Amino acid sequence: MTSKKEKLSTEPYKGVRDFYPEDQAFFNYLLATYRSVAERFGYVEYHASILEPSDLYKSKGAENEEMVNEQTYTFVDRGQREVTLRPEMTPTVARMVAARRRELGFPLRLFSIPNVFRYERPQRGRLREHWQLNVDLFGSKSLAADAESIAVAADIMRAFGATEDDFEIRIGSRTFLNNFLKEKGLDEERGRKFITLLDRRSKISAGDFHTQMHELGIDAPSFDQLPVPSDVAEVIELVRSLGIHNVRFDSSIVRGFAYYTGVVFEVFDTHPDNNRALFGGGRYDNLTALFDDEPITGVGFGMGDVTMRDFLEVRGLLPAYLPPTKLYIAVASVENVPDALTIAQELRAQGVAVAVDFGDKKLADQIKAATKHRVPYLLIVGQNEVTSNTFAVRDLTSGSETKLSRKDLASFFLSL
Repeated sequence: MTSKKEKLSTEPYKGVRDFYPEDQAFFNYLLATYRSVAERFGYVEYHASILEPSDLYKSKGAENEEMVNEQTYTFVDRGQREVTLRPEMTPTVARMVAARRRELGFPLRLFSIPNVFRYERPQRGRLREHWQLNVDLFGSKSLAADAESIAVAADIMRAFGATEDDFEIRIGSRTFLNNFLKEKGLDEERGRKFITLLDRRSKISAGDFHTQMHELGIDAPSFDQLPVPSDVAEVIELVRSLGIHNVRFDSSIVRGFAYYTGVVFEVFDTHPDNNRALFGGGRYDNLTALFDDEPITGVGFGMGDVTMRDFLEVRGLLPAYLPPTKLYIAVASVENVPDALTIAQELRAQGVAVAVDFGDKKLADQIKAATKHRVPYLLIVGQNEVTSNTFAVRDLTSGSETKLSRKDLASFFLSL
């Protein structure tokens, strides 16, 4: 007999989540909203395995190799191949596009909602596994493509009920930063430190930021007063022409990945209880060059489900949980179970979602079960109801009852 000490924990692995029905319902709502907006802009869905060769992430140099070694789930499989649970989707979609570049039409609009993995310290807005909407456009050098990417992101925020006062879109430019580094004569190592410092700016004090900028030979106030780069100015103008006005230039926006080459952006929550970057993206014009000699331009963004839930929660925008089951059928005795099953099947055939209790507990406990499941309506099947062919449908929220004949049950629920 297994002792108490030998019992397994009911807790999930650290940094991941269990999705109970209420959580899954929200997750389905999130995904449906993502898909609806992306498809309105002409993007089509794709997917891929969570496993990739580790070389896919190591290939971008020391920065990504450090990520593989310290932040990813990397292991050697039974065939002695080093593989990694994907920490992001962009390298995967670049690989897929490069594989079929001759068959695909450009500009190519793709989106996916994969789960991604990072071995990090779990904290608010950051877990070891999350799901991320990835929206990417390949094959256009036009800054209108950058503007469209930002417009998709803004429309998704509005689709969740957010207003322009709830979030701000900050745009930067890696082209501008690269030119700035050349002007200042920063070598590769100091340049990498500079980019890392900008990426961490929101996480450190203003004093620390100014001190570290000074150590790199840069005056922070002067840096913040630099004029808006031409590529950013054009994108902002295009975005505003689309009716999106909560957008501005921010010289500190760099995005962490080295593969970004042009305009980059981040969406920030303006709520004082969640004042942070929610997600971002930008242009990457050289990523497919890892796979062939003809690089395809790309622009896109990734939006995680954890930060979006936090954003909606602080604003009271989380939808109320409504189970798909509309009716719970309880039975007065086990002898009535066959009748209950038959009635349930009749209703299901007409499109009503029904759950049946099998009568192996008291009627009062069956009603409690319906309440715990949050099913809105209850119907009790007993011999009197079967004989009279009349049933009382109880609204479990208000307590009111509606008497209906058996043939009218389906139309009642379908009219709700």
